Amino acid sequence: MRGNVIELAVGVVIGATFTAVVTAFSDAIINPLIAALGGLDYSGLGFFVREGNEATFVDFGAVLTAIINFLLIAAVIYFLLVAPMNKLDEAQKRRKGIDPDEPEPTDTELLTEIRDLLAGQNPNNVHKPLN
Repeated sequence: MRGNVIELAVGVVIGATFTAVVTAFSDAIINPLIAALGGLDYSGLGFFVREGNEATFVDFGAVLTAIINFLLIAAVIYFLLVAPMNKLDEAQKRRKGIDPDEPEPTDTELLTEIRDLLAGQNPNNVHKPLN
């Protein structure tokens, strides 16, 4: 359990740090490109619902930037954390002699096995395993 908490903490810290990198990338590169599509105004892709009222500006560029940020962060987290951890887990299973392609037993199968083992340890058990 302790290892999982540490892995989670490391993932959160790395994710937060990488978020800052992606935000800087978006602000310096993506936002100017989106603004170029919208014209000379930095507001980018968007429109005013009511002309002259800044509060009514619908900014599609900000939404597009947020989507790009999310995709970049998700891709990096997957390829730098999830995929290597899966490979490491697979290698550990192979070292232990467990076939990584073999499906994991279901909860019901595990509980049945535990019940049968417990029933086998009790010599006075009047209940026999159902299988």
